[in-house]
Amino acid sequence: MSAITHADRVAYGAPARVYFPLAADVVYLNHGGFGVTPHCVLAEQAAWRERIERNPSGFMARELPQMMRAAAGALADYLKVRPDNLVFVDNATTGCNAVLRSLELARDDEILTTNYAYAAIAKAIGFAAHRSPATVVTAHLPMPLRDEGEAIEAFAACLSARTRLVVLDHIASRSACVLPVAAMAELAHRAGARVLIDGAHAPGQIELDLPATGADWYVGNCHKWLFAPRPCGFLWANPHADEVIHPTTISHGYGGGFTAEFDWTGTRDPTAALSVPAALAAHANLGGAQLMARNASLARQAGQMLARAWGTETAAPEPMCAAMATIRLALEPVGALAIGAVRSRPAIELELRARLARDHRIEVEIFAQAGALWLRIAAQAYNEWAEYEGLAAAVCALE
Repeated sequence: MSAITHADRVAYGAPARVYFPLAADVVYLNHGGFGVTPHCVLAEQAAWRERIERNPSGFMARELPQMMRAAAGALADYLKVRPDNLVFVDNATTGCNAVLRSLELARDDEILTTNYAYAAIAKAIGFAAHRSPATVVTAHLPMPLRDEGEAIEAFAACLSARTRLVVLDHIASRSACVLPVAAMAELAHRAGARVLIDGAHAPGQIELDLPATGADWYVGNCHKWLFAPRPCGFLWANPHADEVIHPTTISHGYGGGFTAEFDWTGTRDPTAALSVPAALAAHANLGGAQLMARNASLARQAGQMLARAWGTETAAPEPMCAAMATIRLALEPVGALAIGAVRSRPAIELELRARLARDHRIEVEIFAQAGALWLRIAAQAYNEWAEYEGLAAAVCALE
C-alpha cells in the first residue's frame, strides 16, 4: 500500500498501479464505470469509520454536521462555488432525481433532453413528466458527431416556448463526448428554460467551473474520476435558481434550508463524503491538471488507434473527448455471436463484455446505439498504451 505524496515523482502506467487496489491480472479500461479508489483514500475512509464507532451517538449528533460542511467546503473550492450552495448526494442519479421531483411542471410544459442522456436519467425524466404530466422532447444528436456546431444545431431546433427544463449531459456516458453545455445552456435560458446538467463523469476528468457552465443545477460524481469512495456525488444549486429543491428522502431537516435538508436524510454512512478532501489531495498529488491532460491524450490516441485497427470510427472528434473514447465495433469481429436476427442487443453486449473479461481479463463498456455496437475505453493514471493494443487484438479474436 503506497501513499501518493509527490506529484513530480509519479510515473504513470503500470508503475502507478501500486496506488490502487486493482487485481494484478485485470486490464482495467473502464474507470468511467465505477471509478477506482486509491489505497490512501480507502485508508482515510477506514479512519473515519473507526472514529464514528468510538462514539456513534456523539459523532452523528454533534460532530457530523460540522465535518460534513467542512468536506463540502473543500469540494466547493475545487468546483469554484460557495459551500452553502453545494450538498452531497449518493450519486449523480440521486441528484438529478432530487431536482426532477422538486420542480412543478404543467401539462403544456416540455422537458428537453438529448438522445445522449444516461439511460437512468432518461427514465427519471420520463417519470417526472408522467407525474406532471409534461411532455418529454428528445433532441437527436448524430452519432458519430462531427463537431460542437452539429450538437448545438440539433439541440436548438428542439427548443420552444413550452420548454421549461433542459437536461444535458456534460460528458455523455456512452459517446464519451464532452458537450458544449455552456452554449446550450445559454440558448435554453434565452428560451426561458431552466437547465440541469448531469456531470456524472466530469469532476476529475476535465477542469470545472460550475457557474461557467450556465447550469441552474449541476450534479456530479466524486467516486468516478475524483477518486472518492463509493457512493459519493454532489448537487450544486445556482444561487440565482429560485426553485426550492428537496432531497428524495424527506427527513428532520425539511424546511431548514438547502444544506440542512440534504446533509441529514436519516442515518447513513457519511464516510465517503468525509473522505472527499483526501480524494482531492490524491488527485492533486497524482498530477491534477497534468493527470487530466495525460489521460485525455492517451484516450484520444488509443481511440484513434482502435478505430484504425477495426476499420471503423470514433463516436466523437478528438477535441470533444477527454479521458474516455467510444469506438464503433465492426460486425465482422463479432459475427459468430449472431448479432441481429437471433438474439437481443443486450444479450450481445453482455456476452461480448463477459468474453473479453473471461478470455483476456479486459474490462470495458460495450453498448448498442445508433444501429451499431460501440466499445468505450477509459484512461487513468494506471493505464498504458500496451493495454489498448491488447484490446485491439482481443476484439479481433472474438470472431
